[in-house]
Amino acid sequence: MPQDDHTRPPPAAIYFDGTSSRRHRVTLSFGERLLIQNLEGETLASWAFGDLRRADAPSGILRLSNVAAAPLARLEIRDPGLAAQLTARCTGLDASASARHSTARIVGWSVAAAASVILIAVFGLPLIAERLAPLMPRSFEQRLGVVVEQQVKTLFGDRVCDDPAGQAALAKLVEAVRSAGGLDDHVAPVVLSSGIPNALALPGGKVLLFSALLAAANDPDEIAAVIAHEFGHVAHRDNIKVLIHNGGTSFLIGLLFGDLSGSGALVFASQTLITSSYSRDAERDADTFSIEVMQKLGRSPKGLGELLFRITGKQGGSGLDIVSSHPLTEDRRDRMRSLDGEPSGPPLLTGAEWQALRAICKRS
Repeated sequence: MPQDDHTRPPPAAIYFDGTSSRRHRVTLSFGERLLIQNLEGETLASWAFGDLRRADAPSGILRLSNVAAAPLARLEIRDPGLAAQLTARCTGLDASASARHSTARIVGWSVAAAASVILIAVFGLPLIAERLAPLMPRSFEQRLGVVVEQQVKTLFGDRVCDDPAGQAALAKLVEAVRSAGGLDDHVAPVVLSSGIPNALALPGGKVLLFSALLAAANDPDEIAAVIAHEFGHVAHRDNIKVLIHNGGTSFLIGLLFGDLSGSGALVFASQTLITSSYSRDAERDADTFSIEVMQKLGRSPKGLGELLFRITGKQGGSGLDIVSSHPLTEDRRDRMRSLDGEPSGPPLLTGAEWQALRAICKRS
């Protein structure tokens, strides 16, 4: 007489065939393959042990799938002893988990790599630039400055202003600023004929003043303050730091192999030097240098802020002017104004010399 449900042994496992939601109470037989049979002895599935994979399941349940069966086919085993016998026969039980872990590792390393690139760009390159710039030989920097100057002249024109009287006045002004700043005589400002009010410090110590900047100045003190500010960038080698930072790894490779003339990275970095801003710290330090120089000369340090602010108003913030590479903020201007006072030193130029300096490009 057949046994009823109350006298039958509890099922060894629960089987889902993957084609319906029906639960099959089954028993398992181990041979060359795993034989899955219902309680009436009917074979529902025969699974190769090598095709079995562990699936996610609550604690205490071994849930298996079969790579050769229907995607949703599952076998659930709650008997720990039976689960141990089965797992001992399955060589690839955790292959899917390993693949998931491998994928997770790949994703993790990709995220880490992306984060590393960001960290290098934000923190690494500025640190490299800060450490590498002071170690660069002066001769190397001067050769680099020649290439950068060629790029500047390509963009702004190469008409150098050389009126003798204007040159003499410029030399007198530069000597006063250079001496007060404690710089050696490698610094050498040059005036270019250009309608753009600009000033640039190049690697190697050369400073380019554009004639429109002279036209915008009210007195020699304003030009002296601008020159002192640019000399501050030279003293701190800020231009080299900008080139290393903005040129990136390709520029560093060019530096490593001494590629100074044919490097596309160098051309890019040279153009970037013209259009990019110095860091806020670099601008503040250059302002401090200018203020200290003007105070040593016994002249007001506010000229730099007044000239830049005047240019900003006239230019409306458009175009490549000095403000694009030296952003003027209200606190910077207020700082210079707060240090204003009665001049204690002699004028830096006579009236005639000042007029000669402003007319330095009349022969160009």
